[in-house]
Formats: sequence, structure tokens, C-alpha cells
Amino acid sequence: MNCLQNLSISSSLPLRSFKCRQRKPEFQPCKLVIRNFTDLHRRSSVKAVSGSISSVEISGAEVDDAEEKEAKEEKEEKEEKEEKSEIYSQNMTEAMGAVLTYRHELGMNYNFICPDLIVGSCLQTREDVDKLRSIGVKTIFCLQQDPDLEYFGVDIGAIIEYTRTFDDIEHLRAQIRDFDAFDLRLRLPAVVSKLHKAINQNGGVTYIHCTAGLGRAPAVALAYMFWVQGYTLNEALELLLSKRPCFPKIDAIKSSTADILSGFKKKPITLSWEDDQCSIVEVSGLDIGWGQRVLLKFDKERGVWILNKELAEGLYEYKYIIDGQWRCNETEPVTPPNKDGHVNNFIQVDGDDDPSSERAIVRGRLTGDDPELTNEERSKIKQFLEACPDEN
Repeated sequence: MNCLQNLSISSSLPLRSFKCRQRKPEFQPCKLVIRNFTDLHRRSSVKAVSGSISSVEISGAEVDDAEEKEAKEEKEEKEEKEEKSEIYSQNMTEAMGAVLTYRHELGMNYNFICPDLIVGSCLQTREDVDKLRSIGVKTIFCLQQDPDLEYFGVDIGAIIEYTRTFDDIEHLRAQIRDFDAFDLRLRLPAVVSKLHKAINQNGGVTYIHCTAGLGRAPAVALAYMFWVQGYTLNEALELLLSKRPCFPKIDAIKSSTADILSGFKKKPITLSWEDDQCSIVEVSGLDIGWGQRVLLKFDKERGVWILNKELAEGLYEYKYIIDGQWRCNETEPVTPPNKDGHVNNFIQVDGDDDPSSERAIVRGRLTGDDPELTNEERSKIKQFLEACPDEN
């Protein structure tokens, strides 16, 4: 049985990198740091020798300048971290369709979902490894990609090397693209396979994290609870949300479950935007994720912007970007407003199967409102996960 991580998600359409709208964060005063050793140094520097007074005065001035410079650097570093956190939170809110906030400068945060399963934010220093060891963590499971780490300046190499100095904890990576429900859908089987094997080998407590611990990490935890631990998806979601406020992409988990048990087919779709006055029309979401954009082509004869694309079966959310402004198309289906009032366009792509066929019935049940796995289906999924080739 082939593992689904080999499925191609490339597109022949041109993609553009997502550009953040930066806002200057509100000023927050820095914490006052008192260094008593400086005063002690000053007092101990006074000696009854020729020129000692002027030397002390110069030394004190130099210390004051050094302290002022250090305080300024600390303030600038703090403001930079706060600004990066604000930009990331803005992007996450736009991409996930819910108001979500992550403050990287406050350090690692996490919640126990089950006694042996934790979902949290990224490790930032070697000391975070010590914290996790102290609460019984045996496996650190990182879902971040290199750009995620580089954005916040996390030295993943140092963290991994430090973890390797211990024989009671292991650090593993299984990368999933941030803000991309389709990549999550395709990657889940391989990722949960790696997680399942690590848990069986290492035992103890497992720490699953992405950057903020609000999207990818809770989704992987949910899939593991659903596929392996025997929960229904709704039971697992209810438990997760009772422990940690987050926003996992449930439809990606449903579709990935159906993909394992029935495979999937692609189908051509067309999206359009009627406006001959704008200069650029793009779409984000769909199967390219919220961090990318694809250009629509303008049909001069019809005065319509067109996107022709093939999509695998499933439910996709998307939004148009018209001359840089994010917009929903009122002529296409729109999601109900969530608790924060966010809405997106969506499209449901169905296969060409007879609706009464066994395959169509299985996919319909597994992508419905309250999917449950039969004992036979869960057994098939476990066999699939165990047979999935190990990632490098």
C-alpha cells in the first residue's frame, strides 16, 4: 500500500508569495532590570591611589553608557519580537478564519490534552528541552518548516543537538506547510505514521508542536486520536478544545481519512470574477494554501477573470484578492460566519462516482458532520500507518 505523501500537489499556475501587511505595534514599556553587581563594582573600584577619582568617574561613565546601550538594544529586540508576533497573528487570523493570537516573546506554552499527549507552541531555547524532560516528555514532534523557524530566529540545530545529549528524549521533525489545509490533508498520513511509530517506540509523554500550537499541531493530535486511539472525531475535538483554545482544520482531517480508505480523484473546476475595472485578480486558499496566491486570467471578450484548475475531491475554502484587497465573491457560495464573523468562499468538489456506490457512501460518511470509524476501518488505517515508508 503506497503512502499518500508521494502525491503531487504542484500546480502549473504561477504562485506568488504572501505579503504581510505590517502594522506598528503599540508601545509597551520594557521591564526594568536592576543589576546590583554594577553598583558593587563601582563601590569596589574606589581605591586610594593617584588618579583614582578620575578613573572611577570615567569608569562610571563608561558603565552608564554600556548600560544605556544594552537597555536600548534590549528594547529594540523586544519591540522587534512583538512586531513579528503581531504580523504572524494577523496572518494566522486571515488564513485560519478566526481571531488567533501568538506571542512568541512570551516563550513556549502548551496544554496536556491527554495524560500522555501535549499540544503546544515551538521550542525556542535549549532550556525548553529541560522543561519538557521534567514533565516526562519522551518525544518532541516538530511540524515546523525551516522558514517558520527562520522567521522567529529559532536555532533548531542547537535544540536538536542538545536533545541528543540525553538518552531519554528524542526530537523528530515532520514538516507541514503553515496555513495550508490541503498540504495538511496530503501530509497527515505520513506525519501521523511517523508519530505513531515514535510513540510506540518511546512511550511516555509526547509533545506535538508547530509554531503557535493553534493549527497544525492540534490537527495532527486530532488525527492521531481519531485514527489510533479510538475517539470519534467530534469526541477528540471536544476534548482538545476543552484543554486548549485552537483552530485545527477539521475538513482536512476528514478528507485525509477518506483518502486513506478510498483514494481520491481530481475534477476540473472554474472560478470567475466579473470586473473589468480592476488590474489584478488573485485567489488564495484552495489547494495552494493561504500563504500563496494564484493569478486569474482576464477574458477580454467576456470582461471576466477566469481560473481553470483541477482539484481533488473535498471541501475547499478560498478568497479573492482584488488589487490587493481581500474579498468574497457574492455570486459564489460563502461559508457561514464563524464566532469572529469571518467568512470565505468555498467549493465542494465531488467525484464522478455514482452517489449510491460504496465508495461514494464511504466518502460521504467520513466527510460528514460526525464521522466515526468502524473497527475494520480503524484496523486498515493502522495497517496503512505502519506500512507507510519512514521519512528521512
